[in-house]
Amino acid sequence: MTIAHSSDDKTALLLTGGGARAAYQVGVLKAIAQQYPRNSSIPFKVICGTSAGAINGTALACYASCFHLGIRKLEWVWNHFRASHVYYADYPRATWHLVRGFLSAYQADYANPRPVSLFDNRPLKHLLTELLDLKRLDRNIVGGYLDSVSVTASCYNTGDSITFFQSNSASEWQRSKRLGQRTLLGVHHLMASAAIPLVMPSVRINQQYFGDGSVNQLSPLSPPIHLGANRILIVGLEQPRRREHLALMPHHPNLSTIAGHLLDTIFSDTLNADLERMNRINKTIQTLHQHGIESELKPVASYLINPSINFNQLAREHFLELPMAVRTLLRTIGISQHSDSSLASYLLFEKKFTRALIELGVNDAMKQMDAIMAFLEPNQPRQPT
Repeated sequence: MTIAHSSDDKTALLLTGGGARAAYQVGVLKAIAQQYPRNSSIPFKVICGTSAGAINGTALACYASCFHLGIRKLEWVWNHFRASHVYYADYPRATWHLVRGFLSAYQADYANPRPVSLFDNRPLKHLLTELLDLKRLDRNIVGGYLDSVSVTASCYNTGDSITFFQSNSASEWQRSKRLGQRTLLGVHHLMASAAIPLVMPSVRINQQYFGDGSVNQLSPLSPPIHLGANRILIVGLEQPRRREHLALMPHHPNLSTIAGHLLDTIFSDTLNADLERMNRINKTIQTLHQHGIESELKPVASYLINPSINFNQLAREHFLELPMAVRTLLRTIGISQHSDSSLASYLLFEKKFTRALIELGVNDAMKQMDAIMAFLEPNQPRQPT
């Protein structure tokens, strides 16, 4: 069967960024897919993603006509991940990339130097090109299985948050420091959205340079709202805070700890602030309606799923699975198996770690499944799987 949606009822899926941590999202979606019949389409008319979440979201949108198939494809990739599938992880190429980046600083001003980054992520581009058939996006939109899919990246030229979207109905938008551009999504948009600052190289699109979409993304809820969603299921990657541990920090944070803290801030804090702002607007709309005052604003419901345990502990347990060249490079900036930095959890594209995150995502989602299904299908009874 195919899930029926009314024209005014658009549920969006919003997937945030977080490098290797995004395997958790696959586990959550796997658990949700198990609640639907095998031949069901996805229960989301709008799919929005940022960074690694953009890759997961776009891959799922390619199989919008069959929810289970899309999840199986995603899960297979994450279950067999190696760091070498995302960036060069051997000594010769990893070292040469750093040396070449250092030497580019001495090029003449008129030269076009290579982008500076800790890793060379060309393997990820090859992987996405091989596995994703992005022509399916247009077919799924025309077929009515999907209304819109978007990928958000940060423009280094202007400092704006740019949402590239493919849609059959939505219009472009422009607000302060953020705008939406209609386009046919390509691998280059995904590479731009997932280009973690300094860790991965920037990407050039139409004479502009882009990096990870979580940077400068002051309003992560803006894309699904502009694309017409009235409900947003958010799969976040914010870890439970370890305040008691941080309070006992015996020394100044080192470079690796600060880098991990900055990444955690980039990938989670703006979402929490935007959710608070949306909830205030919803309350204002409710108050206006109670007093008989009409408003052009519409209420937007949201449901947020975050991991129940800290990823850093899992990353420590699997740290030695990283290739030796990567561990050596991380060691030079102060990151070891038992360091406080969360940076390793963003780079740990190794199958034992990603499988553990998928399992965690399934378990977390199953504990909340009644609430999740009530949110996704408020007017429909639960159907047996």
